[in-house]
Amino acid sequence: MDTLYIVIPCYNEEKVLPLTAPLFTGKLDALISTGKVSPESRLLFVNDGSKDSTWDIIRGLSERDRLCTGISLSRNRGHQNALLAGLTEAADRCDVTVTIDCDGQDDIDAIDRMLDEYYAGSDIVYGVRNDRSTDSVFKRFTAQTYYRFLARLGAEVVYNHADYRLISARALKELLKYEEVNIYLRGMVPLVGFKSSTVEYVREERKAGETHYPLRKMADLAINGITGLTVSPMRLILIFGILMTAIGFLGLIALAILAACGIRAGMLWIIATVVSVGGIQIAATGVIGEYIGKIYLETKHRPRFVISERTTEEHEDPEADNNR
Repeated sequence: MDTLYIVIPCYNEEKVLPLTAPLFTGKLDALISTGKVSPESRLLFVNDGSKDSTWDIIRGLSERDRLCTGISLSRNRGHQNALLAGLTEAADRCDVTVTIDCDGQDDIDAIDRMLDEYYAGSDIVYGVRNDRSTDSVFKRFTAQTYYRFLARLGAEVVYNHADYRLISARALKELLKYEEVNIYLRGMVPLVGFKSSTVEYVREERKAGETHYPLRKMADLAINGITGLTVSPMRLILIFGILMTAIGFLGLIALAILAACGIRAGMLWIIATVVSVGGIQIAATGVIGEYIGKIYLETKHRPRFVISERTTEEHEDPEADNNR
């Protein structure tokens, strides 16, 4: 039997964690009882610098239930880094990991089918939503448009997949070799390769509390995904710049012809040209700035997360606390 670690990132989840933790422990206990995974399997809760009592709840779970363990990051590092911290912590302890959010929206029973795919030979199994009815119209439209846009740019992503996935130990080992600071796991995991498959599930309403992924964070994640996976936006700017130069050149020819015919276009053309070209230049500078900013951050080689506490001290590798 293989050892499974279920990695669960948590940020200010004091309202929902007491409701979903029993679901997670019940599922893992059932998997162990049926012989699907080893008794050494664990739930690994990752406290992402919460400001409420989330870490106290995780410590309490660890004290009461042998299946529960946890780590706490020194400060809020964001969902992607919290996931990576949990995966790094689990890497040397298990044969397979599953990452899932703690809000109870992802169908926990899909883990059974993920494990079936794993035992059938898949190193990576993606949880894919087959229904987005629980999303608002705006979120549904923007999410699906974003997936299609990324694909058009050449990024390898799994449509309607978030961060609910199974990764084998050997695939995780290769994933952890990716050392960039600005991470977008939904695009990085497919880069690892190995045999993969998908499991469809229905995403439910959040069990309690409010989402911690407002529009601003979703926008940040989207930009990080685009700039971290492809340089196509810069190529599009180049193409657009060439196109605008051609249009401007044709405009000058048209103005010259009009002037030769005695027709005055006035200042309107000049104003429109200056405004449009100025807007294009500002947008282009912004896109290039995003890439330069990421290069700047990468050259600093700062740690992606720092682990400040653990519910157990069995893992005593000091390098893990400042994983790069």
